[in-house]
Amino acid sequence: MLQKIKQDWFSNIRNDLLAGTVVALALIPEAIAFSIIAGVDPKVGLYASFCIAVIIAFVGGRPGMISAATGAMALLMVTLVKEHGLQYLLAATLLTGVIQILAGFLRLGDLMRFVSRSVVTGFVNALAILIFMAQLPELTNVTWHVYAMTAAGLGIIYLFPYVPMLGKNLPSPLVCIISMTAVAMIFGLDIRTVGDMGELPDTLPIFLWPEVPLNLETLMIILPYSLGLAVVGLLESLMTANIVDELTDTSSDRNRECKGQGIANIGSGLLGGMAGCAMIGQSIINVKSGGRGRLSTFVAGLFLIILVVFLDEWISQIPMAALVAVMIMVSIGTFSWASIRDLKKHPMSTNVVMIATVAVVVATHNLAIGVFVGVLLASLFFANKVGQHMAIRSHKDDASATRTYTVVGQVFFTSAEKFIASFDFKEALDKVVIDLSQAHFWDITAVGSLDKVVLKFRREGVEVDVIGLNEASRTIVDKQAIHNKPEAVEKFMSGH
Repeated sequence: MLQKIKQDWFSNIRNDLLAGTVVALALIPEAIAFSIIAGVDPKVGLYASFCIAVIIAFVGGRPGMISAATGAMALLMVTLVKEHGLQYLLAATLLTGVIQILAGFLRLGDLMRFVSRSVVTGFVNALAILIFMAQLPELTNVTWHVYAMTAAGLGIIYLFPYVPMLGKNLPSPLVCIISMTAVAMIFGLDIRTVGDMGELPDTLPIFLWPEVPLNLETLMIILPYSLGLAVVGLLESLMTANIVDELTDTSSDRNRECKGQGIANIGSGLLGGMAGCAMIGQSIINVKSGGRGRLSTFVAGLFLIILVVFLDEWISQIPMAALVAVMIMVSIGTFSWASIRDLKKHPMSTNVVMIATVAVVVATHNLAIGVFVGVLLASLFFANKVGQHMAIRSHKDDASATRTYTVVGQVFFTSAEKFIASFDFKEALDKVVIDLSQAHFWDITAVGSLDKVVLKFRREGVEVDVIGLNEASRTIVDKQAIHNKPEAVEKFMSGH
């Protein structure tokens, strides 16, 4: 236990401290922007980011991953805030946390194994595109100084790591933010800063119980929003955890992450914050800056609140161009360029799933819908592929006028028609043997196809013997089939 705590918290102290500082600076404009999207005061997003990051550092299932207020969640809150106000949003945030904790106890995090690699790649690429698109408002209708600052920031980010001695010891995004802020202040450049995004809070968050009626009507108002927030939050968090797993070559506890996200959202709601989840952009900034442990996440949240409450005069001077440069770096680093290079090598079905996931996420800005479409397409392609591998071969014993059909492969809804079409019902035979020792029956559609084959042969006066069913197939056939139940067969035959 002590060894695990030391590994998660104190095995990478210097890098975690520096990475957490970079992330805290990058969180400020994001939290303010997401608050504006949701229609609430900027402090709601800032308090949420502080609470969620600090709490998830202790209870989350993925060390080094950053969770805070996010755009995907903010989009789902707009209508609730507009129609019912902030207090109902706080209540919905609490209920979101409860639902996510229940999901953790129900081990719904294990469902991530059904998300294919092509869906994850599409999710990553879509987020990279959305992160880049979110920077465009800061780069349109601006003076040349903004472009110069952004270009200089990117230059620092990509070139500073090659500086002898210093390059390996300081995160280049932090150097970019500090140096660009110094340049803007020294030369008095008239460019957009963090202070222009919205007023920073001047007090620490306090305990707030939502001022809403505790009745069924309130529950019916917030439940649809809470369910949506819980699903999107868990999807984005678990997908981000997968990406951080790959970047760091480590593993995460998905069900613990579900519970952790729930606890963090409850904490956020009780301190006046909005619901949030894991952030792929900030998580990648953290990893690229050397952050690996829980300390980096904790520092990001703690330093965030210190910055906005006690150092707000300095923080408000940070030029948005510097943060845009950092986020463009995140976008470039997030996008899976190999997925473009490998389009010709990958199967068409894989490419379709990846591109569809990207298109839907970018078009709707809803990660849940995009992932659902990707998983659905991947499942359909997989089912079709498995169905194609079913084959039936046969041989005839002329002496006994018996034909034996040997079924090889999986019989289920996609291969059921092929199964039926493989039998010749007009052939003059005394007996048919259907050998299923190399086959498996998965669903009632498969059982129905077996019924059709057996009963069609019997109507032609052919004796049918079904052999070789494995135990699992026999269970579903015995329960669902009618060809082996005389009363059901009689009813079926009389209906024809």
